[in-house]
Amino acid sequence: MAKKNKVIDLFRGKNVIKNTTEISYSKLLEQFLVPFENDFPEDFYIDDIFEFAITAWNFGNMSIIVPKNEFKKIMDLAAKDVDHYPLLRKLIDYKAAKFPTFSRFITDFEITEKNGEDILTVVTQEAEDYLSEMASSFDDDYTSNEYTAEDFEENYIDRSAIVVKPLKPFADWLFNLYPEDGYPEFMESSIYLVNDEIDDLEAWLKKKFDKFFMFELENWHTFKKEWPQKRNYKMFKQWFQVELSTMVFDMEKKPVSKSQELF
Repeated sequence: MAKKNKVIDLFRGKNVIKNTTEISYSKLLEQFLVPFENDFPEDFYIDDIFEFAITAWNFGNMSIIVPKNEFKKIMDLAAKDVDHYPLLRKLIDYKAAKFPTFSRFITDFEITEKNGEDILTVVTQEAEDYLSEMASSFDDDYTSNEYTAEDFEENYIDRSAIVVKPLKPFADWLFNLYPEDGYPEFMESSIYLVNDEIDDLEAWLKKKFDKFFMFELENWHTFKKEWPQKRNYKMFKQWFQVELSTMVFDMEKKPVSKSQELF
């Protein structure tokens, strides 16, 4: 499920989609990705591919409406910060060249399963609203970067936590793979920090659970063909003890450091 081939199964036809009031941006996004179906790294999950594509789609929109010198500054920053920048740039140029009239920005997406078929849905926003919110967010970030000594004292941090600990069904699965290691006993939990602005964390987790499921599987067994393939939220709750917390308190004065090694 984690490999990019799974994503290509979502591409149901390559017919040109006309720009009408009934336009489906989810179908547009699928069509947009078709020429690049073999270009993504093997370790990209489904969510990774669509997040990457949406970033390119939105940058492609910006390349049309933002002054060229300003957009070049944005791309210069992206070249330093974004992994796989050459691929991102290819998608941006393709969006601007082949989909210039589809000007809405994509702000979120969801993949659900219906009758055994993966269905992609997206949320879009008009350009004026999207750019206005982006500018407001930039102003907030700029203000928040003016640190004082108090910012490095113990305090709540702007994250919610999802705590995941394997249960017996996960242990049974792992024991069947590695009986020579004995029956596993899980003493530690994994803690995932997510955006604290998520209004309903449990509802959000019902949509995004599989990414956490795959993280846990990969921690113990990297051969993805031997992972359980028909994963759903009910199975996730059966295989893992899951606790949610919207109150994360940092007892240390030293700023939190972030590593990219895990993710």
